[in-house]
Order: sequence, then structure tokens, then C-alpha cells
Amino acid sequence: MSEQVTTTARPLPGAPVAEAVYAEVTDRVAALRAAGTVPALATVLVGDDPASAGYIRMKQQRAADLGFASPHLHLPADASTADLAAAIDSLNADPAVHAILVQHPIPAHLDYARALLRIDPAKDVDGLHPTSLGRLAAGLPGPVPCTPAGIEALLAFHGVPVAGRDVVVLGRGTTLGRPLAMLLAQKRATADAAVTVVHSGVPDWARHTRRADIVIAAVGVPGILCPEHIRPGAVVVGGGVRYEGRRLLPDVDEACEAVAGAITPRVGGVGPTTVAMLFRNAVELAEQATHP
Repeated sequence: MSEQVTTTARPLPGAPVAEAVYAEVTDRVAALRAAGTVPALATVLVGDDPASAGYIRMKQQRAADLGFASPHLHLPADASTADLAAAIDSLNADPAVHAILVQHPIPAHLDYARALLRIDPAKDVDGLHPTSLGRLAAGLPGPVPCTPAGIEALLAFHGVPVAGRDVVVLGRGTTLGRPLAMLLAQKRATADAAVTVVHSGVPDWARHTRRADIVIAAVGVPGILCPEHIRPGAVVVGGGVRYEGRRLLPDVDEACEAVAGAITPRVGGVGPTTVAMLFRNAVELAEQATHP
């Protein structure tokens, strides 16, 4: 990472965005409960990874604060593929459960993609089931992957114009870069952008990021986006991170703050909006199950 620099960019924090989403979700949960439905977000944890267990506790506390039920299944680290499938099947079959989250990562001997496929698409709170991604590609309603949805909401909340502008997404992963590109290209007031996706297979990818009005780093490679990769005044969003123990290492080098016009903070940017969108997806799934 670069030396500390003087910050000139306007910060784009995620916390106020998340709080606005939670206020909306709270009202929708209250309406469901008044009509006799308690929305339920079920979680599945395999193993005893401390970070994953902490994320589950945080999500359960947020669920309680918002008025959700939060049934939880905890499987041992040596659970088999059949054990995990049976746990997911039990939640799929439970009409009181409206949304299902399998906490990632899961032990290496299990296949996370296979677990996602097992989830009923009508309960896919992460928006990562192939059915959900297909609906996103077709512009049809459905749960949207949480980090891309949170980035769109963050830009809209802070008044960053997106429609008609050059947006470059650095990264093509199925959880962030690829769905984000589809989302921001859709015809909608908070999207409708000219989106370019660049990645490790693109020689001199920086020639694309240097012309962009908005650059979104979504790779998971610490410090990959540096000041020389953006034009002065560009909007920079750090979507990808990697962890070393408990230390968060973002894609965006901190020195970009001296060049960008607006930028998400190293901590507290996209993270809070991602969790908020999880609960927005959950309440939408509960509404659809109640009023199909």
C-alpha cells in the first residue's frame, strides 16, 4: 500500500445508505407481520470458522432488530455433501422460511456452487442461483446479488450520476463484477450506463479505467487500483477485498483518494450496503411468497 496521503476526494460511506434501506425494510416487515406473516431468513453454517460464525451472529442480530425470524442450522466441519443437501432441503420444504443463506466459505471438501444449486430459487436471498442470475440478465424481477445491488444504491444515494456515463468494472466474477455490469447497463434512472468489463485477460486494462467516469474495483487483489489507473475527478468504488486474518485489504490503493473526485472509504463503504441488500432481498422474497 502507498504512503499516507492528503485526502481530497468526497467520501461515499455505506452506513447512511444501509440505514435508509433498513428503514424501508422495517416498514415492509411491519406490514407483513400485521397481515400475519413473520418473514424468516434462515442461515446454514458448516464448521466452526470464527469469522463465519461472527458473520452469522451479526446477521441474526440484524434480523432480530428488523423483525425477522432467523432459524439457524449448524453442521459440523466434517458434514457430508448429503448432510448439507438434507439441511437445505429441510429449509426449502418449510413454508415458514422465506429466504435461505448458506454462509461462505464452506469446508473445502464441499462444493459451494452445488449447495447454491440446491436452494429453491424462490428462497435465494443471495441472488446467486443460476435462475436469479438469468432473471437479472433478462431484466426480469428477482433477487439481485447483494454487493452489486448495494453499489447501485450507494451511487444513487450519494447523487453520483450513472446514466449515460462511462463505467468500468475491474473484475468479472460471478458474485460481483459480472452481475454488476448487467445491473448498471439496465435501462433505469440509477443505471443506464455504458459499461466496460476488464480483467486479467485484457492487456493494459488501465487504458480503460483511465477514461472512465466511474471505476469499480471488483477483483479481490489488494491495491490493484492505483492513482495512475484513474483520471483526476473520477468516482472510485472499492468492491473487492481480501482478508489476511482479521485485516481487510481492499482493491483500491489509499493513494487514489488524492486523485479521485469521490471514493468509498477503505472500511465502511460497500460492506454495509451489501448486508442491507441481503435483508431487502429477504423481505421481497417473503412478500412474494405471501402474495405470489
